[in-house]
Amino acid sequence: MRSLLLNWPSWLDERMRSKSRVPRCCGSTPSGAGALRSRLSEASGGGLATSVLLKYVHIYTLRPYSKMEETGREAVATAVQRVAGMLQRPDQLDKVEQYRRREARKKASVEARLKAAIQSQLDGVRTGLSQLHNALNDVKDIQRSLVDVNQDWRQSINTIENLKDVKDAVVQHSQLAAAVENLKNIFSVPEIVQETQDLIDQGQLLQAHRKLMDLECSRDDLMYEQYRMDSKNTRDMNLIDNYFGDMQKLSEELAKQLWMVIQRALVTVRRDPTLLVSVVRIIEREEKIDRRMLDRKKQTGFIPPGRPKKWKEKMFSVLDRTVTTRIEGTQADTRESEKMWLVRHLEIVRKYVLDDLLVAKNLLDQCFPPHYEIFKKLLSMYHQALSVRMQDLASEDLEANEIVSLLTWVLNTYKSVEMMGNPELAPEVDVNTLQPLLSQEVVDELLSTYMSTLTMFEQNLQVATQISEDLKIKVLHLCLQQMSSFLSRYKEEAHSYKEEHLRNRQYHPCYVQYMVAIINNCQTFKESIISLKRKYLTPMMEEIMASSHACIDAVLDDVAKEGCTSLLEEVFMDLEPHLSELMTRKWLAGSNAVDTICVTVEDYFNDFARIKKPYKKKMTIECHRRVVVEYIKAIMSKRITFKNAEERREGAERMNREAEQFRFLFKKLTAGSGEDTEGLCDVIEAIAEVFKLTDPSLLYLEVSTLVSKHPDIRDDHIVALLTTRGDASREMKQTIIETLDKGSSQPNPNYVPIFKEITVPTLTVPKLLK
Repeated sequence: MRSLLLNWPSWLDERMRSKSRVPRCCGSTPSGAGALRSRLSEASGGGLATSVLLKYVHIYTLRPYSKMEETGREAVATAVQRVAGMLQRPDQLDKVEQYRRREARKKASVEARLKAAIQSQLDGVRTGLSQLHNALNDVKDIQRSLVDVNQDWRQSINTIENLKDVKDAVVQHSQLAAAVENLKNIFSVPEIVQETQDLIDQGQLLQAHRKLMDLECSRDDLMYEQYRMDSKNTRDMNLIDNYFGDMQKLSEELAKQLWMVIQRALVTVRRDPTLLVSVVRIIEREEKIDRRMLDRKKQTGFIPPGRPKKWKEKMFSVLDRTVTTRIEGTQADTRESEKMWLVRHLEIVRKYVLDDLLVAKNLLDQCFPPHYEIFKKLLSMYHQALSVRMQDLASEDLEANEIVSLLTWVLNTYKSVEMMGNPELAPEVDVNTLQPLLSQEVVDELLSTYMSTLTMFEQNLQVATQISEDLKIKVLHLCLQQMSSFLSRYKEEAHSYKEEHLRNRQYHPCYVQYMVAIINNCQTFKESIISLKRKYLTPMMEEIMASSHACIDAVLDDVAKEGCTSLLEEVFMDLEPHLSELMTRKWLAGSNAVDTICVTVEDYFNDFARIKKPYKKKMTIECHRRVVVEYIKAIMSKRITFKNAEERREGAERMNREAEQFRFLFKKLTAGSGEDTEGLCDVIEAIAEVFKLTDPSLLYLEVSTLVSKHPDIRDDHIVALLTTRGDASREMKQTIIETLDKGSSQPNPNYVPIFKEITVPTLTVPKLLK
């Protein structure tokens, strides 16, 4: 054992000696030394080897060290710890030499890798320094060159100023070069004009346009050079323009040929689509030249004569005129020559328009560039032409059957699958986006005219009267039977129309106008029947046929009443969100719900202004009553409970103001009717007085006054009012109700019940009393 210790690795002794030679500096023994010795003692379990290691560690750690040596200290400490791990048992001392060789090999390997890495870094630094040196030399060379260039530039300024004559010569040379380049065309202008004319006559439009473009290019270049040289010299400009004067005629002649092809585009595209494509190519060429000339005008101020031609715009104008002419030219007959002239005319229009649009979609669209949107524009042209034509027909003195034919075609056939709704036109044509061919005013006027032409009954009666009195009675009875049958169907159709609208309120945008027309038609029917009876029936016969007349009147009244009710439902569906704001905290804080309600009602009744009497008057009264009822329903729904006297006062004052708003609105709507509707708003003011009362002990008197004026008010109404008031105790509510039940009131025979249809939310009276 002693001999083995004498052979302690020399490298470790050397390492320790080198560490012992470290200069003393300010510092102390590392705090980790004691811990290291403890770990060595615990790891080796004591022994001579461990004692020796601890001696070296002790010697090393006693030495003060600087921060620069901290890495070395840690490495030695790690090595000592590792050696201690290797020499934990006495028998491991025999392998010390083996351990030494292995560590030597590892050390040599690490040193070799370290040297290689350092050498690589040094090579990179050397290369970088070389490149920086080269770059510095290049920068210096560039700097010297810039100095030389600056000197040369300053010396050449005077030389450049002396080259003005050369510059003028260059401009003149370019003008002469342009003249020489176009010289051949200049001398051969008459020949080229004739060739171009021959090509136009032969229908070779593309070749003709190519030669025309060459002529225009020669003229434009010459005029541009003249403009650059002397823009004010109009004489020379006119000379050039006159020399090329025949060229303008050629352009006009070519344009005529193009417009002839465009006019027959729907025919040409089936027979010779190549010709149509050639025409479109020529128009596209001209559009490009127009854009180029306009751009040059912005830069130089020069534009050749006749530019821009705007042939694309003219093409669409020609198409528009062609469509209009095609629609107008389909009327082959007149009323004098053919009784069914209008039916035939409308059927021909339907067939032509459908065929043309199918050709435009399937064939014509392929001959035009996509950005032309040719089908979309043609669809718009046809729609506009049809609208104008239908308005012209509507303005004529049409007979009853002709009005029916026209309205049926406009309102039904046009958007059906037989025409614009044809599946082959989808999806490019959406019938829901098409505007009506006739305005609502024109439709209403036609309907009114049709109703006034119901005198064809009268024509039959006149003929029957000439034959015999008995036949006249039979004809009149038959007419009334037919009218009764018609009105029954009319009632069913009106009801179906209303139900369809209620399923989707967006589907019929003119619903209100149609319902107004239905209501007015009922009144017109009644007036017509009365007129016929007065004219052709004696008082005795009128009594005999009174039952038939009463039956017809009942059907007409039912139709009109349902129409008026549906219109009011339309109003109150729009008012519903605003009615729901009444008697809420939002309402008390200053909601404008009543303002909106008044504006909405007035707006609707402006649309109802055309409704004939007496239906308009009845609708106004019913609307007034329903508004007041809805307001009272809001009070009875207990949406708000006033917290104190101040809130009760504010709520009552607001109710009084809103009652006055309703009174003013419906007085305005019923002006001239002689109907007194102000009493309906009194009930709102009476309820406001119940809320406004400051002394609860007087509540009984105020409530009894309300009950005396409105005897149909029930106990649940009173409890709801007192609950909304907020300061009535359960006992007070019970006392007031019991006292009122004992009293008796004499109802006014003219009183119209208003509380009868107002329900209070489903709490029972005992629960409400709580």
